[in-house]
Amino acid sequence: MTITHQPRSRAPKKKPRHRTATKTRFAPETSATATSTPTASPRVESFDSFGLPPKLQRALRDAGITAPFPIQSATLPDALAGRDVLGRAQTGSGKTLAFGLALLARLNGGKAQPRRPRALVLVPTRELAMQVADVLMPLAKATGLWCRTVVGGMSFTRQEEALNRGVDLLIATPGRLSDHVRQGTCTLSDVGFVALDEADQMADMGFLPQVREILDLTPETGQRLLFSATLDGAVGQLVREYIIDPVEHSVAPVTASVDTMDHHVFSVAKVDKQAVAAEIAARTGRTILFVRTKHHADRVAKQLRQVGVPAASLHGGKTQGQRNRVLADFKDGRSNALVATDVAARGIHVDDVSLVLHVDPPNDSKDYLHRAGRTARAGAEGTVVMLITPDQRRTVRRLTDRAGVTPTTTQVRPGDAELARITGARQPSEEPVVEPQPGSRPGGARPDGRRRPRQGTPRGGARGRAPQARRQRRD
Repeated sequence: MTITHQPRSRAPKKKPRHRTATKTRFAPETSATATSTPTASPRVESFDSFGLPPKLQRALRDAGITAPFPIQSATLPDALAGRDVLGRAQTGSGKTLAFGLALLARLNGGKAQPRRPRALVLVPTRELAMQVADVLMPLAKATGLWCRTVVGGMSFTRQEEALNRGVDLLIATPGRLSDHVRQGTCTLSDVGFVALDEADQMADMGFLPQVREILDLTPETGQRLLFSATLDGAVGQLVREYIIDPVEHSVAPVTASVDTMDHHVFSVAKVDKQAVAAEIAARTGRTILFVRTKHHADRVAKQLRQVGVPAASLHGGKTQGQRNRVLADFKDGRSNALVATDVAARGIHVDDVSLVLHVDPPNDSKDYLHRAGRTARAGAEGTVVMLITPDQRRTVRRLTDRAGVTPTTTQVRPGDAELARITGARQPSEEPVVEPQPGSRPGGARPDGRRRPRQGTPRGGARGRAPQARRQRRD
């Protein structure tokens, strides 16, 4: 396939942080879609049709990736042609490869200078950064490109060392990247390609001021790709300020859920709620249980372990090492129930999560869809269940209506046959499960494979030397 690249033009450089959009560049400011050209693209059956570099095509085949998902078929031709692209798709739709393949293809053949990355992927959370890196690092390595992550909670010095060696594709959270820019360990003037993933979550988390500062440090003539579940509100304003003549692709309405996902609402008495949740968590298969607060997450996980369900909690109050260990245990099958707050609602991809349980109803329809998106990913089937008490019925009905979901409502009690039929629930073993301790891995290894320091040896120095103070940096 031959791709022609039309010359791009941008307005003169403006002062950071906010740019004043002229009406000749941007349409009325009522919606982000006014600045873009919605395009319907035919489905492409093979990655070979995109004209990707041969090494990249071979790496995809070796990984068993042959047929593109709809969002990839829609956005890759324009992204490879150098156009700014807006991609709107629900979570689990394959957005990572949609922007990742375009960036790797356009980086092919070049070489990064020390501290000067050539392309940037901005994501809202550490977990999403790790997920994106897991997908793109093997492909980058196969094409001779260096791909690294810069996120909070990890060693700043190690990140600085990686940047000094030269990074072609940098995957970063806004806070930690801003730290590196301020410290002079990273310069963004050579970044010719920027991808913003989960832009709506970055807006929800208050990261857009940092995102603007980062974009102002990159060349205006560079290509920008933005992927988000929604393109209105603060995200729409970001589009109007920084995305030039974009092509917009939307593979599903923003209120839609995937076709392979079954939605259920279980009405339970308050006294039965804990027992019903435990029976569902004791099912065969991976289950994610969502609650609203980190304290409730720890409490529910402890209650499940007490009745014999291998469970762990995941929330923002844990250190990065603890979060890595919890996720590794869940992925490896050492625990089959993960109790999480909304920190895990986006950006964590674990294969074969067959059921999502809302122990606490989400705050709004957007949170519902992003929680639900942990199952039925990439065409797989999944079940989403929400536990409600009678006083929550009206609120939950409004929430599911706004989410575009029509769930089946069932009244259940512990031990009901209908509960087992829908979810595979079963009685827990009642044999308490001991929570794994941070140092309990074989050989004292961490989840990232590095060895723990020997007992009595200060971190970062010989025996008897005072350990260096850790620098506290935000995400």
